[in-house]
Amino acid sequence: MTGHTYRQLFRTPEFTPLFLSAAAQTAAGTVSGLALGTLVYRATDSPLLSAVSMFGPSLAQVLGATFFLSGADRLPPRSALTGLSLAFAAATAVLALPGLPVWGVFAVVLLQGLIASLGGGVRWGLLNEVLTKDGYLPGRSLFNMLSGLMQIIGFAAGGALVTVLSPRPVLLLAALLYTTAAVITRLGLTVRPPRACGRPSVAATRRTNAELWSSRSRRLTYLGLWLPNGLVVGCEALFVSYDPDAAGTLFACGALGMLVGDVTVGRLVPPALRTRLATPLLLLLATPYAFFALRPALRLAAVCAALASVGFGASLVQQERLMALTPSELSGHALGLHSAGMLTMQGVSAALAGAVAQLTSPATAMTVMALTSVAVTLTLKAAAGRADAEDEANDFGRVSG
Repeated sequence: MTGHTYRQLFRTPEFTPLFLSAAAQTAAGTVSGLALGTLVYRATDSPLLSAVSMFGPSLAQVLGATFFLSGADRLPPRSALTGLSLAFAAATAVLALPGLPVWGVFAVVLLQGLIASLGGGVRWGLLNEVLTKDGYLPGRSLFNMLSGLMQIIGFAAGGALVTVLSPRPVLLLAALLYTTAAVITRLGLTVRPPRACGRPSVAATRRTNAELWSSRSRRLTYLGLWLPNGLVVGCEALFVSYDPDAAGTLFACGALGMLVGDVTVGRLVPPALRTRLATPLLLLLATPYAFFALRPALRLAAVCAALASVGFGASLVQQERLMALTPSELSGHALGLHSAGMLTMQGVSAALAGAVAQLTSPATAMTVMALTSVAVTLTLKAAAGRADAEDEANDFGRVSG
């Protein structure tokens, strides 16, 4: 790895508190998602509703990206991150209320998605500001590694706690973790002004979205970040209905694979090779789930989940390209749009996978989602090849002229 070592990153002011608050928030989201999915599945016996309850907040991300995302660069980062964590803590505590009807659960889940739509842009825009330009990829790699580790711990511990206790006490634990994230953010980060002038507004959000989407290269990069990834998360959304007693194990193995992929791409792969790895990693991300048509036993299913999740390392390559294509003053908004679009697609895919599973079976639905992801990846690769060829032809024409 060039530029920064992981040790140097932790010597960078504000990196450590941002890292620790993200750790607490990721642990909270992992534990609460598993507890809520289990709670809804026990109440309804529905793969669709269970999948949507876990990934439903992502469905609301498209609304946040459309109306609120300009706040990613136009709000003070410390205040915004602290407020968002406290809002998540309150919403998660509401989900733990006894007697909350299923429609009430999904209303709170929708609210969480609206809140989360702003968080990614604020956090990753601040990370891009805290670190130097060549430090963003190793920094984001470390955050992804953290996410994988926290998911391993969270799903393993959450699965055990849900079994020993019940989902509602686990949701209260998640609310406490969100509160911890807010405290770390408030005490550990310094006051920084917004990166862009002006107030957050719907009009500003739409203008910047249109500017970011106007570039064909950025459009293809965004689609590559959103679609293959989201379709595979649809497979993961069916872990609870595929094996209710071992869902925590499958999620933990998937998180372990993601951790391995992020370490490999962010730390071990030379930059010259890294730029060519996006498509192979996306194909790896989907292919193992095609074998779920054979209804593998738990051990083989866990191996497939771990192997597939190594492919999530593709997002690091794609994010590096996105930052190279984006003006620095729009970095927070651009990364927020990536995060919101990715999570929206994950929510859509979770609902789609749940619907297919409702009509067929979880194993069949996972295979369908995996094969669709492979087809999308190959289509985007062909489109990127045509775009690169056109750019080369245009460049040659300008030189000749």
